[in-house]
Amino acid sequence: GEIGRMGAPGRREIGHGKLGERALSYVLPSEEEFPYTIRCVADVCESNGSSSQASICANCMSLMAAGVPIKGIVSGIAMGLITSGPLDGNHPYTILTDIQGLEDHFGDMDFKCAGTSKGLTALQMDIKIHGVTREVLSEALAQANKARAEIREAIASCISEPRKEVSKYAPKMVTFKIDPDKIRDVIGQGGKVINDIISRCNDVKIDVEEDGTITIYHTDKEMIEKAKAIIDDIVREAKVGEIFEGKVTRVEDYGAFVNLFGDTDGLCHVSRLKWGYVEDASKVVKVGDMLKVVVIGLDEKGKITLSHREFEEKPEGYVEKEERVKKNDNHSSKFHGKPSSKRK
Repeated sequence: GEIGRMGAPGRREIGHGKLGERALSYVLPSEEEFPYTIRCVADVCESNGSSSQASICANCMSLMAAGVPIKGIVSGIAMGLITSGPLDGNHPYTILTDIQGLEDHFGDMDFKCAGTSKGLTALQMDIKIHGVTREVLSEALAQANKARAEIREAIASCISEPRKEVSKYAPKMVTFKIDPDKIRDVIGQGGKVINDIISRCNDVKIDVEEDGTITIYHTDKEMIEKAKAIIDDIVREAKVGEIFEGKVTRVEDYGAFVNLFGDTDGLCHVSRLKWGYVEDASKVVKVGDMLKVVVIGLDEKGKITLSHREFEEKPEGYVEKEERVKKNDNHSSKFHGKPSSKRK
């Protein structure tokens, strides 16, 4: 710990910080996976060993506790060296693991090693002799590897993996992409649509980029998911063959309009409600009924044609009348619904 006046970070603090940052940087998630700013602080109150390596181990645990999805546990250890003379093979030497203050002061080497089970992520060596041999370096790395493994086990016994969620008090966010051509639909005229989403979702913050990247922020994850679901419905497009369980919103003589998602409706023509002849759609469905339908057609204006009879049992020996099919198809294309199939 420091006993003198505390001021701006010194050379030692900056150096240790850079070493710790490098050691942990290899396991940090990408910005797309975890779009947060990360700041780690280690206040060492007392030390009789390597404060930098202790900080690496502590910060690794704090990242996991905070819910940062790091790729592995990082542990660090400081190795020392005591020599009795030149490293020429004629003078014995001793490699120390987890050196203390006196061993660092009187020893000939301070060799910091940090990394995961897959390999090293940071190294730093301070020596008071002219150099070390390949044999000494190899022996020190092997000894450090064993020590780091033991430290990882100790860390895993306290917290073995990152928490699945960040703190409930932390701002949460989700980032996803939409078709840039759909941005105008999400924002709406004069911001009407996006402001409505914000008010419906407890004042979530929504950022929209020109490339279609949308980021939603809030402390409540449910509100984020609600806002995302609304946006997904706005930009979603029905595809031929898709099946929906939708609510009937309007019934006319010629068919029923069914809400598929958001404000998107499609028309199920009266000839597609049942396999047999249906004179009036209102005799088969009513407003508010849930109807299972499949998308069978899309025109240039985005009007959606639906069919329900595929989910009814087909009468034995039923034969489609070609003339009636052509007539119904013409009628269907005329009365699909209003342009864009979006209810205002």
